[in-house]
Amino acid sequence: MNYVWATATHQGRIRERNEDSVYPETSGSGDGPVIVAVADGMGGHVAGNIASSVALAAATEAPDDAAVDTTERVLAGNEAITRRIEEEPELAGMGTTMTLGRFRADGVLELAHVGDSRCYLLRGDVLRQLSTDHTVVAELVALGHLDPESAATHPQRHFVTRTLGLGPVIVDSLELELEEGDRILFCSDGLTTMLDDDGIKDILMAGDDAEATAWHLVEAANSAGGVDNITVAVVDVRS
Repeated sequence: MNYVWATATHQGRIRERNEDSVYPETSGSGDGPVIVAVADGMGGHVAGNIASSVALAAATEAPDDAAVDTTERVLAGNEAITRRIEEEPELAGMGTTMTLGRFRADGVLELAHVGDSRCYLLRGDVLRQLSTDHTVVAELVALGHLDPESAATHPQRHFVTRTLGLGPVIVDSLELELEEGDRILFCSDGLTTMLDDDGIKDILMAGDDAEATAWHLVEAANSAGGVDNITVAVVDVRS
């Protein structure tokens, strides 16, 4: 299987610094395996930009073709933050989300995820969220205590229930067989806060290449208000 990817990140229109990190930092293509990941440093915590960069560096330290599964990579990011805090106690409290995928040469996506960054699959004209948001509101929706429409404006919608850097963490994981023509999106919540799924889908389906699509998503989020850092990675699947 061949993959074409592009990444884009922007601090948005309100934040003074970008606390997101993305891997890889440049566009490219290849037959796999290839690692793609987004990490969103927690905005209300200390040094979120350090947390996201430290965690992502640790998660991607091993070569893409190394026998290290995606869950182990995310846990390595968690351990790296813990070590950094031990070295610099003033950084205690920093944390980050992470959504990491490994696109194998045989066409399988291995996904590992913690937090409220997301991974979407666009297959044909159907957009599906592959990751589960680890937030208070998402848990309320899952329990039937809150409807999805109310969740979008709930005052606790940004309260994350799982994050790297604040102790032991459970990592969600899944494997998905990809098909030619699939488009995968990784993004921080700076995108999904500004654009609903229909808006994201429209841009993903516009027919632009991965590079243009990534930046169109960032521009759309900024045009809608850009209240948070915005980071995206787009991966196109080809035979």
